[in-house]
Amino acid sequence: MTITATSTGHVQVLGAPGDRFDEILTPAALGFLARLDAAFTGRRERLLAERRRRAARLASGMPLDFSPATAAVRAERVWRVAPVAPGLADRRVEITAPPERRAAAGALRSGAGTWVADLADATAPTWENVIGGQLVLREAVLGRIGPAGPGATAADRTATVLVRPRGWHLTEDHLVVDGRPLPAALVDFGLYVFHCARPAIEAGRGPYFSLGKVENRSEARLWNDVFLLAQESLGLARGTIRATVVIDTVTAAFEMEEILHELREHSAGLALGHPDYLFSLIKNFAHRPDFSLPDRARITATAPFLRARADLLVRTCHRRGAHAIGAPADRVPGADPAAHEAALAAVRLDKEREAEDGFDGSGVTGPELVPVCRAAFTGVLGDRPHQIERLRDDLETTAAALLSVRRTAGPPSDAGVRTAVAATVRYFGAWLRGQGTVELHGLRLDAAGAELARAQVWQWLRHGAVGPEQVREILDEELAALGAAYPWAALDEIRALFEETVTARELPPFFTAAGYAARLVRRAAEPV
Repeated sequence: MTITATSTGHVQVLGAPGDRFDEILTPAALGFLARLDAAFTGRRERLLAERRRRAARLASGMPLDFSPATAAVRAERVWRVAPVAPGLADRRVEITAPPERRAAAGALRSGAGTWVADLADATAPTWENVIGGQLVLREAVLGRIGPAGPGATAADRTATVLVRPRGWHLTEDHLVVDGRPLPAALVDFGLYVFHCARPAIEAGRGPYFSLGKVENRSEARLWNDVFLLAQESLGLARGTIRATVVIDTVTAAFEMEEILHELREHSAGLALGHPDYLFSLIKNFAHRPDFSLPDRARITATAPFLRARADLLVRTCHRRGAHAIGAPADRVPGADPAAHEAALAAVRLDKEREAEDGFDGSGVTGPELVPVCRAAFTGVLGDRPHQIERLRDDLETTAAALLSVRRTAGPPSDAGVRTAVAATVRYFGAWLRGQGTVELHGLRLDAAGAELARAQVWQWLRHGAVGPEQVREILDEELAALGAAYPWAALDEIRALFEETVTARELPPFFTAAGYAARLVRRAAEPV
């Protein structure tokens, strides 16, 4: 049936019914989504259009710099973000994992201070995953997942939940208003805050979020206005909702203070994103051969342009009273003892450097890395929950430093090309099956890692660093290897998605957008 949500529009559920989906897709919840959609979809569309215009200007040679229009915001010393919210003071270890029941249980009892429940990059957006993830989140907030041992209660959990909704560029085609799909960001945010805000508050925490793919202050302002309307609609005190913005786009790196300023009463700080930031660099400067990146393994966090971003983030956050969170470690310690210890040593070195540089915590993507990250930050923080008081006024970051990619740029190796093609093929295969993460070559790969891999291959082809024949040969070999290991793999679909998003003349902005409607949308025969 068609579910009438509010006078602002009619929400139809086009996805197939699933076990307990009706607990999430209630008429009241859909009415809340309809209200968010009516208030913000027009602004979202205008901001996406501005993204395209800005990308075109950068491609035509427009320099990227700090905006003179917001110089007063950066110069003003007085303003600060809101005081730290309950459950967000100690973030020395933050684990990112999809909202799947097993992963949620592991994250909640991993010893990490916070769990980023990733509905974006770590979740393939099938209808089952989207609504199933909301069910898991509600169970987690209610204390029904995570506590270990007989008699454990919700108070025994240590990990505070932050939800990462999908980006503004995506839609949820299984939920439509007047025939138009809802913005996926509003669906993920809206369903969680509607069902889980009050239970989270009652548990001594709150409705907290981690926002990725934010490109500028205007998009942060849009999120802030979404929070204001949600709080008003649900009877929550202003400032109850908090959000950490991930600086995972190059344009956002030039507007860190402005983003904090827009969200200041709802801000929980800023965090680093690594593969998606490199992906953003490629997208925005694809026309420049001096921005051609080498093998991913050769682009470490100590690359000058990445160090400049990290320094700016710490300085910006601390002068505004906000947490600065480092980039998630995506290494997977292997079974081989030597490889296992080498992986742990590499993560330990990264986390010790971040702690010494002034970060208040950092991320991991697996429970096995939590003790390493915790030890690195405890070695600097001791019993303190953070080091926000360390202002780092000794740091000064210029636009040139943020864009000093040429000091790291270079041609790929043959092994690097094969690794990138293999990562793209393997992840596409998993994503098409509804799996959001895979382990490959000692890394835990999500959609951001796959975006980087396929964009690098495209960039190398664009600038002649590799030839199309070489890429086709590797593609054939990797597809054959995948088919041998997984006979059920949809090889033709994987090849088609690769050709659409890697070897096309123009680089599609996101493979997730290109592949979603054509391959992951499974509508019911009749609306339900």
